[in-house]
Amino acid sequence: MAIQICKVCGNNFYARPSHIKKGWGVFCSRKCKHNGARNSVLINCFECGQLVYKTTSQMNRSKSGKLFCNKSCQTKWRNIEYSGKKHVGWKGGRTLYRKIMLKSSVPSQCAVCQKDDLRILVVHHIDQDHSNYNLENLVWLCHNCHYLVHHDKLAKQRFSSITKPS
Repeated sequence: MAIQICKVCGNNFYARPSHIKKGWGVFCSRKCKHNGARNSVLINCFECGQLVYKTTSQMNRSKSGKLFCNKSCQTKWRNIEYSGKKHVGWKGGRTLYRKIMLKSSVPSQCAVCQKDDLRILVVHHIDQDHSNYNLENLVWLCHNCHYLVHHDKLAKQRFSSITKPS
């Protein structure tokens, strides 16, 4: 057996003389053969630093210029990079009213049906003015009651009788 140097990673490996004659003794493993045949480059993942092979077309396709080992690392980076003011859907922090309600002493339950599951509760503005953050203007409603308050006259009347100050 003859010692060869891998064309991709540079490691020494043993190759049979018959394989060298046929031109096969070029890569140390199937992985190196696959990556060497694709003209790929060994780079570090931008998020975790793991070594990964990327082709020139993959590198050219990256809009951010950052390359990742998998979608999980890319998602971790994107969640940090494109959050808050950098996010396309950012509206100037106007969704602050949910945090206001959570920090207040108002019990987290629907004002109409009394459900207390935070996963289905939304904050409703009594006067329909989304720039009014006063605690007196905010009330918890479940998704169902919130829909009815906006689209059903009877439910809207019932809700306004509940929320009227005495």
